[in-house]
Amino acid sequence: MRTRYTGFGQDAAFVVYGPGTQVRKQIAGTHGAIQRSRLGEDAKRRIGALQAPNIGRVMNRIFTVTSRVFDRLESAWESPRGRHLVADMLIISFIGALLVIEVRRRALLSPALLDILPTNHFYAVDFTLQLVQIVGLAGIIFGLARSVANTVGKQLEILSLILLRGAFRELTAFDEPITWSKAQPTILPIMALAGGALVIFVILRIYYRVQRHQGVIDDFHNLAGFVAMKKLIALGLLLAFMLIGLYTLQQYIMVGRAVSFFGDCYTVLIFFDVLLVFVSMHHSSTYHVVFRNTGFAVATVLIRVAVIAPAPFNAMIGVGSTLFALGLTLAYNTFASSLAGEPGMHLSEALAATLHAAVPAPTQNGGKELVSTNVKIADIR
Repeated sequence: MRTRYTGFGQDAAFVVYGPGTQVRKQIAGTHGAIQRSRLGEDAKRRIGALQAPNIGRVMNRIFTVTSRVFDRLESAWESPRGRHLVADMLIISFIGALLVIEVRRRALLSPALLDILPTNHFYAVDFTLQLVQIVGLAGIIFGLARSVANTVGKQLEILSLILLRGAFRELTAFDEPITWSKAQPTILPIMALAGGALVIFVILRIYYRVQRHQGVIDDFHNLAGFVAMKKLIALGLLLAFMLIGLYTLQQYIMVGRAVSFFGDCYTVLIFFDVLLVFVSMHHSSTYHVVFRNTGFAVATVLIRVAVIAPAPFNAMIGVGSTLFALGLTLAYNTFASSLAGEPGMHLSEALAATLHAAVPAPTQNGGKELVSTNVKIADIR
């Protein structure tokens, strides 16, 4: 049984699945218009009390529009068609880069292009891996509305790809064919970068497994506003990444200066992570939650330093930032559980208990069977 919360205001909704039937509750602004099937009138009246938070018409409209835009972008990006388009783009980009480099090596291009295009085929790998990392940024944006902890994991995933890309970049400094005498000085940096990426990969496996995603907001009304605010912040982060990308292209084409695109992206992420700390304090100001969110911002700072550090220090700092995120998660789980005396109740369980109290148990009422309300909320942490 599964329910997913989507949207805000008129778009805020979740679906309740019961035995042999389905119930959809649609929260429509301040009117609380509810659509459901096979429910008693008394249950309808009590569930109707769950309405979107009254935060003013202007903010309500902003959250409604931004949530709708975010949901459509996320749906298009994560659809099978979207994934296939991304994969096709990466394949075409890699083959195209190899062909362009080969044409450049044979001097079949104009003199202006000969000066700016590389001659080493490993640049095609470097270019395509950059595109893979840009695709990973989309995972950070769309994951932000679901889980801050998983978003940090996405940042570490991109860092591991940056380290692997650095290993290939070490080989771009030599002319082809590559000989041992040329490659020998780069063996240790390549091993450090590849080894650091492998260690991060292994630690991330543990990091995701220990995530408990304990609900930090136990009120459905506050939850709606919090999720809508995170979607608004995610759209702002998307806009910031696009502006950084345009600035990077402008500097490279017009000035000929290489700008650290991912370094600037992680710098922006630091400020957005701090903003999320303050936003989360509006809904939950308990010490362990504030400490965890602030610690995640520190992890982003360490990742930012790793991006600009030379090998092997970038691999060492990257592994250290991953271990820090893992230790922070373990400490948060232990601290939160000790405060509650037992593992904290998930938001899904709290909402299920609320609806269970609001909806009568399945009985025969005038020949109409009432639906059970065994609910699970997904993708809200």
